[in-house]
Amino acid sequence: MSNRYYEKVHDMFHRMVLFLHPVDLAGVENIPEDQPVVLCANHSGWMDPVLLIAVLRRNFSMRIMAKKQLFSIPLVGSFIRNMGGFPVDRGNSDVSAVKTAIQTLKDGKNLLIFPEGTRVRKPGSVRAKAGAAMIAIRSGVSMLPVYIGRNQRLFNRIPIRFGKPFLPKYSGRKGTAEEYQANADEVLRRAYELGGL
Repeated sequence: MSNRYYEKVHDMFHRMVLFLHPVDLAGVENIPEDQPVVLCANHSGWMDPVLLIAVLRRNFSMRIMAKKQLFSIPLVGSFIRNMGGFPVDRGNSDVSAVKTAIQTLKDGKNLLIFPEGTRVRKPGSVRAKAGAAMIAIRSGVSMLPVYIGRNQRLFNRIPIRFGKPFLPKYSGRKGTAEEYQANADEVLRRAYELGGL
């Protein structure tokens, strides 16, 4: 994100967000400072991206891949775009979104993806989408598991954990569909493991 609009919003709201939703933060030192990564987080509530933005530094260079339906909501769509988000059509093979994601990483910016593709009530009930790993592999970057606590009631302390980045394993020049899926499953497993699940 790292733009003036984002930084202004961050300055205005991050203290309020963390007052209403205090966090127990760990592992920020695992986020590389000299190379971009694909941050892969579990997804249980609409506050997930808000909480991550609030705990990261104001000039953290990151874009978020978000479902395209959000961009058709008046005001919400333009807000997400201004914050650096871009749409993805989860139901189809969205080549445009994949290209944008890869270019984001090649430009040196981090990318936030929720591999489950939707909010999940029960951990393990939804398999990770292979696209997260495909993007990391084709960009030549690491995947970084992130766990966000699921109990997001007001004033409840929410654990947020950043795991160690790992390079996805694959064969050949671009890997296979099976390898994309295996790496996506692994990063999601590691994310939940950070939360003790």
